[in-house]
Order: sequence, then structure tokens, then C-alpha cells
Amino acid sequence: MFEQLGLIGCGLMGSSFALALKRAGLVKRVVGYSKSPSTTERARQMGVIDVEAPSALMAVSGADIVLLAIPVSATEATLKAIRHLVGPHTLIMDVGSTKRDVVDAARRVLRENVGAFVPCHPITGKEVSGVENADESLYAGKQLIITPIERTFTVQLKKAIDVWTALGCHVMQMSPQAHDAAYAAVSHLPHLIAFAMINGIKSQEHGKDYMALAGPGFRDFTRIAASDPQMWRDILLANRDELLAQSKIFQQSLQSLEELISSGSGDALQSLIGQVSETRASWRISSPKTNK
Repeated sequence: MFEQLGLIGCGLMGSSFALALKRAGLVKRVVGYSKSPSTTERARQMGVIDVEAPSALMAVSGADIVLLAIPVSATEATLKAIRHLVGPHTLIMDVGSTKRDVVDAARRVLRENVGAFVPCHPITGKEVSGVENADESLYAGKQLIITPIERTFTVQLKKAIDVWTALGCHVMQMSPQAHDAAYAAVSHLPHLIAFAMINGIKSQEHGKDYMALAGPGFRDFTRIAASDPQMWRDILLANRDELLAQSKIFQQSLQSLEELISSGSGDALQSLIGQVSETRASWRISSPKTNK
């Protein structure tokens, strides 16, 4: 059991983590901080945190486990604000959707104590954000990616694995580089496409009328377009190189389909759709495995 969780960011992800830790009996006290005092106060009223901290540094004071549940672009500034209280025995984690930028920030700021930082990415979330939507079961049964570096302390890594496993996560490890390449393809690009699709329809003269006629397929395909704007701005910019590479591959694939449609090549079009359909039909969320 941990004595104190220092929670920096009392939104959906951070608050759900705090509630899950409490439910599992893994922490005695939670001290929380958010940039918005009203968010921190609401988190205390909901029982997510026990004490409101006036700053990120004060949230970390006395904590033996720290979670950064903040936009990835705020990682470096936040680490600078708390680094004086981050020691070799502190377990500090994040929940960011990109990892190379977060790891680079930790290297620059934490220096000799960078080994206490264990970069994490829980593969879960909701289209709605905020402490009001906190869910103690958010992480149960979900994949959790840990991207340790060569300087990550073995003790801290084991603690991180044990914590997430206790919350019901399926933990796997991979390098920050492999993580960002993979999630550019299966997460960041789909969001980009969903944003572009809604924007394209919205920009048309009769776009609202078209959307009023849409059914379940449109709903399911565009669900992620309702995601948090600030969070996704940061993710798309932080992983721009891998994302733009995947975008080019997608554009080439789309062009191939367009050419078949333009030329009226029905048999070839059906064959390609059939291959894609089989690939999607056979896809299942894979069992966790190590990918270094």
C-alpha cells in the first residue's frame, strides 16, 4: 500500500485512477492539484481526493506515488515544478498518449532521478472529460503500455507493473519509439480522419442536413471526433512525424480505391473490399505481449 498519491490533474484519467486505487485499498491518502481550483474542489467533494493542494509541488510533498494526468504538452513544465521533491524512491507515472516527447522531457528535467519516472499509456478513455465523469472501473480489463528507458529503476518499474495489474490492467512493455509508431497508425490517424470527415461535411452548404440523415454507421465511425480538443491537439502535434507518415500511407490507400471507382473496375473493387473485410472480421484485441 502507498501512503500518499500525489495526483496532478483531476480530470477523467487522473480521477479515475485515484478512485480505482482507493477501491483496491492501495493508497491511504490522495492529495490532488489541478490548474482550475474549481476542479480540485469538485474532486474533493466527490471523494476523489482527500486534500486539495494549492500547487503541483505541494501535491507531491509527502507522496510516494505520483501520477501526471495532464496534457502531454504540459509535462516538462510540470516536472520542473515538482522536480525538487522527486527522489529515487518516488514512483512517478504519466498517462499520456505519446511517449517519446514525454520521455525526452523527463530526461531533460529529472536528470539523475529520471529512473523514478515510469512512462505509461492506458488504452482507455471516454469521449467526455472532466472529474464529473470519473469512473473507478475505467482501467479494469484494459491494456496498459509501459515504455521504460535504459535508466528506469527496476524497483520503480516493478511497482508500476504491480499497481496497474492490481487495477485490472493487462500490462505490456515496449519502447517509446515503437509505441508512438504503432499508435500513430491505430489511434492518432483514426482520430485525424474522424476530425477531417466531420469538418468536411460541416463545411458544406447542406452539411447539417446530411448529418441529420446519418445512421448508426456514421455514429460509430465518427464517435472519436467528439474527443477532447486540447488533448488531441497536443497528441497530434507531439507525434507529428509518425502521424504524417501514416497519413501518407492512408492517402495512397484511399487513392487506390478512388482509381478503381473512377475506372468502373467493379471486380477489382469488390476483391479489394473483400480482402479488407476479411482482415477486419478476423481482428481481435490482441493478448498483451512484450514488444521491445
